[in-house]
Amino acid sequence: MRTHLTAFAIAVFGIAGLTQAQELAKPLLGDAGLDTAALDPDIRPGDDFYGYVNGAWLERASIPADKFAWTRRLEMTDRIEARLHEMMQSNAARVLHEPRDLGGKVGAFYKAFMDEDRAERLGSGPIAAELTAVRTSRTRSSLAALMGRNPYGFEATFFDVSIAADLKNSKRYAVYLSQDGIGLPDRDYYLQSGFSEQKAAYEAYVGHVLHLINWPEADRGAKQIVELETRIAEASWSKVQDRDVDATYNPMTITELAALAPGFDWRAFLGSAHLSATIRVIIGEPTAFTKIAAAFAQAPMATLQAWQAFHITDNAAPYLSSAFEDAWFGLHRKLLSGQEQQGERWKRAIAAVSGDNLAENDRFGNFGTLGWGVGQLYTTQYFPPEAKAKVESLVRHLMASYHHRLETLDWMSAPTRAEAIKKLDTYTVKVGYPDHPRDYRFLVIRDDDLVGDVRRAAAAEWAFYVDRLPTPVDRSDWSMTPQTNNAYNGIMRDIVFPAGILQSPIFDADADAAINYGAIGAVIGHELTHGFDDQGRKIDAGGELRDWWTAEDAASFKSRAARLSEQYSAFHPLANDASVHVNGDLTLGENIADLGGLTLALDAYHASLDGQAAPVIDGLTGDQRVFMGWAQAWCGKVTDDYVRKQVVSDPHSPRIFRVNGVVRNIDAWYAVFGVAPGDKLYIAPEARVHIW
Repeated sequence: MRTHLTAFAIAVFGIAGLTQAQELAKPLLGDAGLDTAALDPDIRPGDDFYGYVNGAWLERASIPADKFAWTRRLEMTDRIEARLHEMMQSNAARVLHEPRDLGGKVGAFYKAFMDEDRAERLGSGPIAAELTAVRTSRTRSSLAALMGRNPYGFEATFFDVSIAADLKNSKRYAVYLSQDGIGLPDRDYYLQSGFSEQKAAYEAYVGHVLHLINWPEADRGAKQIVELETRIAEASWSKVQDRDVDATYNPMTITELAALAPGFDWRAFLGSAHLSATIRVIIGEPTAFTKIAAAFAQAPMATLQAWQAFHITDNAAPYLSSAFEDAWFGLHRKLLSGQEQQGERWKRAIAAVSGDNLAENDRFGNFGTLGWGVGQLYTTQYFPPEAKAKVESLVRHLMASYHHRLETLDWMSAPTRAEAIKKLDTYTVKVGYPDHPRDYRFLVIRDDDLVGDVRRAAAAEWAFYVDRLPTPVDRSDWSMTPQTNNAYNGIMRDIVFPAGILQSPIFDADADAAINYGAIGAVIGHELTHGFDDQGRKIDAGGELRDWWTAEDAASFKSRAARLSEQYSAFHPLANDASVHVNGDLTLGENIADLGGLTLALDAYHASLDGQAAPVIDGLTGDQRVFMGWAQAWCGKVTDDYVRKQVVSDPHSPRIFRVNGVVRNIDAWYAVFGVAPGDKLYIAPEARVHIW
């Protein structure tokens, strides 16, 4: 489902095996839990705080050939992956052909993916039924119906459908529709000349895939598909526009939708999505809907069929024979992200069964998994109650600090302050795993039917959401599996910290409190602040989209946010390409959350001392360790290709700016590190941005 409807998550990448360079980059922890061997004392903190804390690590570490990144967070994901590997292998070794227990089903799914010989023998056979349905479609209505299968099938769609809490009636669920239809990461790949190489490679890939399934006139079809997707890209809203929760909340009846976007059979589409009883939907991008529906109505049937056949195959490719899987990797991971080599098959099997942190924008790893079932098995074995209790204690301190800051903000008036405090007090904190496990009793998983397993798992997941559509919103629900190395702030005023993120260096039960406050404490503060960022602030204490701000306070917030956006838009993440820059408007919500999170963490650390002086450890003061804990948590390297993709498609800033862009706006940082005019990160006090 779309980010603005479900959660505001921290950016996370995938995992990799260790090279010799990464072995050398393993942490040398001081008494505080800080990797002292990562520091580069030759870099002035005021010139590059990120480099000062992480420079030696960055110099030693390298990105492995089978990944497009290597980061501290990936070290964490590496540990999770190793645990999941052992667990899945153990279950696969004892599995029956069609097991009935949860562990057996996880093992059978893993075993089915690992059967590479079977995948080679079957070729494209597992998706023959889908391709036949496309070939035999004779009307646009039948093609619209195929698109309606997208939530639970390999079929692609021009319009994404999801189910989430209604932003203006937060006790009920609603059906959301949003723009879709393109195969590249963002509309800019079709429209900006800087991505012409990627667009040309994509057209070649489309043609290659169509040849693999023996589609008639494959090369001509590929050209027409890219032309069609270019038209969709031209009609689509930008990522910045799509972040606006006011602009993307457009409720209407199906009759009104048909009038807005004629030429597309909405009844056939919704019926196929198992939503035939739906009488009201919420549209994300109205002007785009009109134009995309027109593109559907005007495109030749043969082009629409070729488009669907290609995308079905592309969506299924990671589960098919090597000819399909290798081609998929060459485009999606190598060309678009800079990953040089395909990961080992067992790692891909784990992503298929458990879900994949790496796959935020891919169907693979987000579709047809047993993620919730894997999470049940993972937390039973690897998440002790003591860790949960310590994190919950940290959350209480962060909540108290935020409460105090809201009470004392100098730019907020009493009426807005009262509403903000009221909203903060409604937040629910969820740690480790959901209270209610998902029921997999009736899901059939077989050890010799990989594509069938994916289909059935996806169908069960979609049925879960469809079945609860008429029921009241379940505020205990989670949008992220327990084994995920991430966290989020949801629209139900919940902040969620899965077991996967609760490990070093983000959280270490044995580390110094200052390091924990700088890492997990700032992450907690980040998620809390999302409820009050440029979009989260539009949701009230009841979880509904409502303007609860005075005009003066809203103007003050917008002015401060605009200054922060301007700062980030001046950042250039690639030293060898000045044309690549951060989009301060696209990343504004995450940047506000980072700034608020670290500010709150420092306050909460001070409060935790109960009036006592902070100890000096490893020659570092408590405040220094808080800032350094944050910087260490974001340490990492990514490929240039991934950075180019990130700045146009990801609402999170590159890692270096999640550190340097934040600390330069916090007054205490200047004092504890002696930052002065003339240092590269120095900002005059009156130009620093203070929001929360």
